[in-house]
Amino acid sequence: MTEFSRRSLVKSSLAAAALAGGVTAAGAAAASATPAAPSAVPLVRQRLTLPSGIATGDVTSDSAVLWSRASGPGRITATLQAVDAGGEVLRGRFGFSRTIRGPWATEASDFTAKIQAEKLPANTRFALELSFEDGDGAASEAVKGGFRTAPDAEAPGAKSTDAKGKVPAQGDSPSSSAQTFVWTGDTAGQGWGINEEIGGMRGYRAMHNTRPDFFIHSGDTIYADGPIAATVTEKDGQIWRNIVTEEVSKVAETLTEFRGRHRYNSLDANMRAMFAEVPVIAQWDDHETHNNWYPGQIIDDARYTVRDVNVLAARGRQAWQENMPIAETSALWRPGTYDGGQYQPARIYRKISRGPQLDIFCLDMRTFKSPNTDGKEPYATNILGQEQVDWLISEVRNSQATWKVIAADLPLGIIVPDGPVNQESVSNRDNGAPLGRELEIAGVLSAFKRNRVKNVVWLTADVHYCAAHHYSPERAAFTDFDPFWEFVAGPIAAGSFGPNPMDGTFGPEVVFSKAGRFAGESPRDGENQYFGHVELGEDATFTASLRNANGSVLYSKALTPEV
Repeated sequence: MTEFSRRSLVKSSLAAAALAGGVTAAGAAAASATPAAPSAVPLVRQRLTLPSGIATGDVTSDSAVLWSRASGPGRITATLQAVDAGGEVLRGRFGFSRTIRGPWATEASDFTAKIQAEKLPANTRFALELSFEDGDGAASEAVKGGFRTAPDAEAPGAKSTDAKGKVPAQGDSPSSSAQTFVWTGDTAGQGWGINEEIGGMRGYRAMHNTRPDFFIHSGDTIYADGPIAATVTEKDGQIWRNIVTEEVSKVAETLTEFRGRHRYNSLDANMRAMFAEVPVIAQWDDHETHNNWYPGQIIDDARYTVRDVNVLAARGRQAWQENMPIAETSALWRPGTYDGGQYQPARIYRKISRGPQLDIFCLDMRTFKSPNTDGKEPYATNILGQEQVDWLISEVRNSQATWKVIAADLPLGIIVPDGPVNQESVSNRDNGAPLGRELEIAGVLSAFKRNRVKNVVWLTADVHYCAAHHYSPERAAFTDFDPFWEFVAGPIAAGSFGPNPMDGTFGPEVVFSKAGRFAGESPRDGENQYFGHVELGEDATFTASLRNANGSVLYSKALTPEV
């Protein structure tokens, strides 16, 4: 969301992507050098593969979305087995085994397919195997992974027992209420793609090493507007070497190019390994389409032949929904959803219930967004839209969970400019009473106070540095709200920026922040790449920490729930 030279990265000559998901330039050269088989030799059937790995998403106490992409047409099949923390199959009362045949993956969905697995036992770790079957009944390769369902509705700290009164080792957490998760944003941005010389996107490995129960990707899951060159010269003279594919060699305009961005990220072994074992709660922001975009915009960017952002957003949204394991039925892309190539809003804001202690409210701060202005209108303008505002207030008010986490793809108090005057996020550089988009957020915060909602925490990314902010009416121009925390993480595999100035309307205090050494710094050493980690304890303590891509804890804050 920053104005660093994302648009100035040089293009280079790149190898064409293989149908199975893309190859390196060297790999393409090797493939082209391979002699063709003699025509007299019978053709051998190509077994289907899963070139992008597997993923799970939006996992609740009794459901999960299972996702993969095949190398060609095929029907997805999932096998689930309940296992203990060591991976041993559970038997008897806590045993569970199911095979689910899902829909066909076809060219219309770029050969992606999802299964909505339902009626699963709560707080249970599953071994998962996904495969495809082609039209002749031949099985593809099988890729294995796993996930744990959320705690059930039992009282916090309660444990289920088997017939002998023993507690089975169904997951990694010591009780039915404890769980951990991570969040971050910004993958493959500013031209910093997959560099295998440094181990690829190491931040994903660092998150995976914490063994979280799920992962919130807070947006900018791809950088459709940022070409990735084969080499980039860093400020200190080092050469960054990217894996490249044809689709990432230019800005994404066609559906194929948007899809190729998602396929590119899945070439990273760290991301594939994490997604196979850690459920994703995915959000989108601007770079899934174009930097700082809003509906109805005609973009001024010489790199594009398509300038109508609604057309780009329709294609970007389709590719995003094809590649994200998102559960909301009304949001799942189906052929015909975007007839005519025009952008049509579909709901992706949603609530993910994670047991008696945690609800996740996943916002969409892009689809219903008003045009970027200076943000000082004397009337409310949209960042969420009225329908989403009403939904958020109602769902949070009625939530019985101890903690209500609001996953936002844009920050509240950080000033995020879109040029010298206009503003991209909520804040408007004016420390006074709410104006423009701030009025919409003020209404949400006021409603939370009016309905006595406690234990609300906001999590976000977007600005390419990490921070901990405490908001309080005693420091604010607008005072009709209860104090709350906002934690900021990211980027996880992109250039570093910040820290940005703050807007005082809602009284933020910057308790902690850390950024890279200079704007656009590469992710090479991992010190300027950040993710957040939350440990929700058996006693309902909410401990949020900010960490770098090397796994070092930079800041930690333990919050105790208010009654």
